[in-house]
Amino acid sequence: MRKINHANAIMPVKGRGAQSAQVPQRFGLADRQSDGDWRDAMEALDGPPVKLRTSVTEEHPKTILSFNQSPDIAFDRSINAYRGCEHGCVYCFARPTHAYHDLSPGLDFETKLFAKPDAPRLLRETLSRPKYRPRPIAMGTNTDPYQPIENRYRITRELLEVCLDTRHPVTITTKSDRILRDLDLLMEMSQRNLVAIAISVTSFDPELSRKLEPRAASPAKRMAALKELAAAGVPTHCSISPIIPAITDEFMEAIITKAADAGVASCGWIPLRLPHEVAPLFHEWLDVHFPQRADKVMNIVRSIRNGRDNDPQFFSRMKPSGVWADLLRTRFRIACRRTDMKKLRFELDCSQFRRPETGGQLRLI
Repeated sequence: MRKINHANAIMPVKGRGAQSAQVPQRFGLADRQSDGDWRDAMEALDGPPVKLRTSVTEEHPKTILSFNQSPDIAFDRSINAYRGCEHGCVYCFARPTHAYHDLSPGLDFETKLFAKPDAPRLLRETLSRPKYRPRPIAMGTNTDPYQPIENRYRITRELLEVCLDTRHPVTITTKSDRILRDLDLLMEMSQRNLVAIAISVTSFDPELSRKLEPRAASPAKRMAALKELAAAGVPTHCSISPIIPAITDEFMEAIITKAADAGVASCGWIPLRLPHEVAPLFHEWLDVHFPQRADKVMNIVRSIRNGRDNDPQFFSRMKPSGVWADLLRTRFRIACRRTDMKKLRFELDCSQFRRPETGGQLRLI
């Protein structure tokens, strides 16, 4: 629920990106509204609300590799070791997936998490099937594989160990410098052209980042991680995503320059997307943190999305249009030219793949 003071002004939820636990309306569930008088009465009796805590439920799926046929993305298979993400990025396009559990894509998404400890075993079983054919597995395309609960579960590391053992290529997208804890595996995989890393950087303003991505690593830490990975010979990509017009777009040139100085091999940008419940959550976030700028931001967003908050259509959903989109493309192109930065698609090697050993046999080499 929104926190409301006596003047009925919306108050920020400290340490979280979403400002409420909005119930998904796509499935006909009853909406929940916060009543200021009721809240005041309850706080007088019981004291202030209990601080939001993160809970983790272990999930045991039957399969772990997801396949897609989308024409808009460069991979056809992915693994997500976790559902929900404690980073709490308010703009996260994965938030609506929590609605399938009758949970809020808002605060529930960042506080009620799911972990899949069987993922490494399931991956090994999938790769051992005679009909399986290798292509790069994308990790971190839905929720971050290096969010804080990876410290406890280490599922991502175990998945990488399976990929290294089977010589299976993998790409990783993250907002965390926690990835450096697996640098030993990443270096060995990069020597065999089996891995490429993308780290997302949205701004260089720590205060803004705390509002946008309250529990993600600071932009400085992310840039330092990119530098260390690049120095270790790991193929790196800096993703300026999402670009939020009139909020984060001012940092585009600085991010490209810093990435080039860090030795990053590639850079790209993705505009803000607001599918399903992300749109009202983002509107609410704007009302809390940038009320005077909210109309301007959304007018620009709609101008690049064919007059809507979000364009869900294949082929156009990842390609904004209009004057503002052209301006962003031009700025990106000029900044890359000045820094000699490239926009690359890393070609990983699938020819080394070897099926996992079965029957208890261990590899000698």
